[in-house]
Amino acid sequence: MMREVYLAGVVFAGAGAGGVARHLVNRAVPLSISMHFPLSTLLVNVIGCFLMGVLTGWFTFRGEATGQTLRLFLTTGVLGGFTTFSAFSLDTALLWQRGDGGMTLVYVLGTVLACVISVFTGLALMRALL
Repeated sequence: MMREVYLAGVVFAGAGAGGVARHLVNRAVPLSISMHFPLSTLLVNVIGCFLMGVLTGWFTFRGEATGQTLRLFLTTGVLGGFTTFSAFSLDTALLWQRGDGGMTLVYVLGTVLACVISVFTGLALMRALL
């Protein structure tokens, strides 16, 4: 039981760090862009998916000595707090409700394709490096 509480705390700490990182990305994207297209959410999801591929590749190919604590902190915690697919869904709904079907389609397809490609790219990078 104590181990589960400890691991939950590890995830909690990582999610906080990931949330702060997401906030910093949001602040870095000019508001004039964000009002017309949810670029910060797209960037966060693509970066997060790439990092998930890199971390998963590392843990799979070289992470024998990596414990569960670090894996949970980085993947479930930091990346879970950083990436926000729920924000993606909300942005999609808002674009649609604004009546911008074309931009909605571009955003949905662009995000999904870029994120899946980013995971594969991260995995391939780690295979090549390791």
